[in-house]
Amino acid sequence: MKRFIAIDGLDGSGKDTQARLIKEKYEKDGTVIIRSHPTSDNFFGRNSKAALERGGKLNKIIATLCYGADAIRSVIKYYGKADTVIFVRYTLAVSYLNKAISVPVYKLVCFALPVSEYFFYVDVSPEKLVERVQKRNEKEEMFENYEAFVKVRKMAEPVLYNWHVIPADDSPDKIFARIETILDELDSKLLDEPKKFE
Repeated sequence: MKRFIAIDGLDGSGKDTQARLIKEKYEKDGTVIIRSHPTSDNFFGRNSKAALERGGKLNKIIATLCYGADAIRSVIKYYGKADTVIFVRYTLAVSYLNKAISVPVYKLVCFALPVSEYFFYVDVSPEKLVERVQKRNEKEEMFENYEAFVKVRKMAEPVLYNWHVIPADDSPDKIFARIETILDELDSKLLDEPKKFE
C-alpha cells in the first residue's frame, strides 16, 4: 500500500467530495478503496447512524462505540488491500467524548490503529456548515445544528495535532487544491521510502 488517507470534519464539511476528488487523482496510479463511516453495510455502522438520529446522552455513547467498531472493522477488512486506501471519518470520533478523556483515548486509538501523515481535517465555519446541511434536505442528526457545530469544532481542536487542518469555507475545487498540494509534498517525501505503510 502506498497511501493510507483519512478525511474528517464535521457534517457538511465536504469530506465525501474531497475523498472522491482524491480517488480520481490516484486512480490512474493504481487501485483505490474508499470507506465512509458510519457505513450501512454492517451492524455497527447502521446502529451508529441510528443512534445519531435518535439523540440523547446514551445514544451519543452508543453512536461513538458503534462508530469505533465500524472503523475497526474497515481497518481489518480494507487496510493494505489497495494502493491507496481512503477513510472518510476515522479516529476523530473520540473528540465527541468528554474533554477530560478525549485526548488520552485519542492517543490510545492512534496507538492501536494505523495512522499516517495523510490525515486531513476539513475545517468549515459553523455558519457555512448550517447552510450546507440545510441544503441536503436529510433527517437532522444530533450534531447538525449551529450550537453543536461550534461546540464539537472546539472539542476537536485538542486531537488535531497529527492532522493537516484545511480551511474549507470555499468551493470544493479550491479546497482540493489545498489538499492536493500537501498530497504531492507527502508523495514526494514518503514514496521514496519503500514499504512505509506495509
